Amino acid sequence: MRIDVLTLFPEMFESPLSHSILRRAQEKGLVEFFLTNIRDFAAQGNYRRVDDKPYGGGPGMVLMPEPVFNCFEHVQKQSDVKGRVVLLSPQGKKFDHEKAVELSREQRLTFIAGRYEGFDERIRVGLGAEQLSIGDYVLSGGELAAMVIIDAVVRLQEGVLGDEDSACDDSFSNGLLEYPHYTRPEIFRGMKVPEILLSGDHGKIAEWRKAQAIKRTRENRPDLLEDKNF
Repeated sequence: MRIDVLTLFPEMFESPLSHSILRRAQEKGLVEFFLTNIRDFAAQGNYRRVDDKPYGGGPGMVLMPEPVFNCFEHVQKQSDVKGRVVLLSPQGKKFDHEKAVELSREQRLTFIAGRYEGFDERIRVGLGAEQLSIGDYVLSGGELAAMVIIDAVVRLQEGVLGDEDSACDDSFSNGLLEYPHYTRPEIFRGMKVPEILLSGDHGKIAEWRKAQAIKRTRENRPDLLEDKNF
């Protein structure tokens, strides 16, 4: 998979992309990341300006279409695969596990991270981009949202995780929150590991874990159970 990120702050991605699962995915040759600074494609005679006041008045500044289009068109020429184009925006559809699985099947993803008051609407329309949001709140820019989505998508790539069953047991992978986990020591500060997990009976352990997943989902995210018969 090739992942392009168009941003005004490419340096924000350097540390997250250099550690843990994302680094491992690159080392295995399963994903490539390309960071491109939108400001490099602004009009040189205009102090590389990328934003301006909104037509019609109002607070804040709006990301101008020209530098974004120039940047996007430059990046698109670097691969024969167009792939999916994603604008990070609080106005977008909420990102979830189902969308992560969908995006993980793509050969190429291009994320456009905005700043200021938002994007000129012609960016979304002209680039045929879909808008995604990671929650009902506003961040200073789309960089952090892009990092969240990238991490969620890349870990679903075959061969990225050390244990291929890990992603299958994650919260939301089967519509439920994940069951509780325990490891050594068996007793810690008076708190004991449930006996069932020490029994060696894998059938009963599986039943216990499912029951705990349902219980945890009912307590913390009852909305996830609305269409299920548990």
